[in-house]
Amino acid sequence: MQTLEYAVAFAVICLASYLIGQGFKWLRLPTITGYLFAGALVGSFGLDFLPSSASEQLRFVDEIALGVIAFVAGSELYLKELRPRIRPILFSTGGILGVTFVLVASAVYVLSARLPFTADWEPAARLATALLGAAVLLALSPPSTIAVIKEVHARGPFTRTALGVTVLMDVVIIILFAVATSLAGALLTGTSLSPAFIALLALDLGLAAGIGFIVGQLLKVALGQRWHRLVKAALVLAIGFGIYELASWVKVESVARLGFEVYIEPLLIAMIAGFLVTNFSRFRAEFEQILHDVGPAVYVAFFTITGLALKLDLLWATLPVAVALFLVRMVGIGIGAALGATLAGESGPVRRLGWMAFITQAGIALGLAREVAVQFPDLGSAFATLIISVVVLNEVFGPIFLKAVLKRIGEAHVPETAPDDDGHGVLILGVEGQSVALARALGSRGWTVVMADPDAEHIERLAAEDVDERHVPAIDAAVLDELLADDTAAVVALLPDDDLNHRALRYAAEHYGVERLIVRPHRRENVDLFNELGAFVIDPATAIVTLLEQAVRVPQSVALLLHQDPDREVVEVRVSNPELEGMPLRDLRLPLDVLVLEVGRGGSSVVPSGHTVLHRGDEVTLVAKPDSVDEARLILMGGSRL
Repeated sequence: MQTLEYAVAFAVICLASYLIGQGFKWLRLPTITGYLFAGALVGSFGLDFLPSSASEQLRFVDEIALGVIAFVAGSELYLKELRPRIRPILFSTGGILGVTFVLVASAVYVLSARLPFTADWEPAARLATALLGAAVLLALSPPSTIAVIKEVHARGPFTRTALGVTVLMDVVIIILFAVATSLAGALLTGTSLSPAFIALLALDLGLAAGIGFIVGQLLKVALGQRWHRLVKAALVLAIGFGIYELASWVKVESVARLGFEVYIEPLLIAMIAGFLVTNFSRFRAEFEQILHDVGPAVYVAFFTITGLALKLDLLWATLPVAVALFLVRMVGIGIGAALGATLAGESGPVRRLGWMAFITQAGIALGLAREVAVQFPDLGSAFATLIISVVVLNEVFGPIFLKAVLKRIGEAHVPETAPDDDGHGVLILGVEGQSVALARALGSRGWTVVMADPDAEHIERLAAEDVDERHVPAIDAAVLDELLADDTAAVVALLPDDDLNHRALRYAAEHYGVERLIVRPHRRENVDLFNELGAFVIDPATAIVTLLEQAVRVPQSVALLLHQDPDREVVEVRVSNPELEGMPLRDLRLPLDVLVLEVGRGGSSVVPSGHTVLHRGDEVTLVAKPDSVDEARLILMGGSRL
């Protein structure tokens, strides 16, 4: 009954925690820090709305959340995205892992003599603490890294390497943590590192891998059912929770029946399952969508309960040690990243500054700290509090370092124009009410618009300060050379003389290579003439009828076309990312709400399917939310899923 009361109270606290997190975001601080603060605020060391001891009875919240976090870590390890930069990713990961683990473990061992909860421990116990601390503090943060990359619109080889290392490190750390917990358990209980111990460790890891494979198949079965997505989401949460319950059951039963403990790391099981679903099933997109949907609630609950368990008196007492570990970790990452970049043959700036991309920590590190607190009661919440202190420092300063290095390397691209257009120029011939409205609309989308008309009366009558209108003596080669530029991407011919329109469009196509030619003919017999140029013909006689027909039959498509749907945009993006050459659409990790309507190639269009292969220079028409359009544009033009 008490657990139910705590659960209800905790649910209310989570609502407040979410609002506090949004307040921290407004202050340009991580929302996760706000959730931790909210949990600490309501605990025994704050307002005492809920006793800190309640976190033990709410352990199931931890287990559900950690299952989701591990699923996310596995799903981020998408091999087809990592393969092009696999050499620098592997070398950087190896360098950071080797150097930082040694330095941090040594620092934890030395500093543990100053910690109140380990000062009087034997060297073997302090060594166990050092191994666990180093394993946890090596974890990085893919969600935080992705958030910063999206914020600064970063794209390029270093960006892809940074994300690849961040994801791969979390995978390695979960495996390393499983080994470290076994070693720490042996050190704390006085068990020798005999061949039998090594065999038991291999058994633990092998069972985790095998069960992870089975859980992956179970997820595929669940995702393959024709059930509502909410039902599938509930199943994913239940499976994550079930992994932890299974691990606990195996631990107890192995001692009772076999006389020795078999521990299968639940984080490793869930990570393997997520990896298999993402890379070897047709349910990748739906799985990622479910994780995306449940993620916000899961993170609020997990970080709030983590904050609830914080011992603020210990937090203050261990702050100097936390700062020292923060600095040692940063030095280790700096040396390791520079070593890895040098071995991989990276450029000088990457060798000098690349370490700044790997400071951020968040979910996995906190999850591992909580796992240590549960598995090793002697360390308990005191150890978790110390680690969380370091993680908070990394979480605050890490994004700042990452943003700075992306700018220094030159891969941060904060657009000065609207995200769906490239800031190209457009020439509109003919000044009238509709053309002026068109110029204003394109200008608001980031296009550079020039309007021209040989009729001075039109210019005088419709002169506007927000439109560049020019009176020209004629429409000939000399005038067009003045109006057209290398960045002119489109010419719109709206003059009342079809001969002048045709002459201008042909000159723009032949001498400047302009591909987007738009014309509104005045005589229907001239339509074929414009079609021969490859121009897009707007026939006033039929356009309005067609639009009205579509409004009756499929009104949503008209709303998109006329930009009357504030939640969706239709854009066209040119593929310029060389790594997408020959890649099918199904392997392209576009945001889940992006729909590819058409792929234009060589003057023809292709109705796409998942098997449609992309090539550089393709014009891809998308419909999506504005934020997702920005993300998709980065992927197609040279970024990653960022």
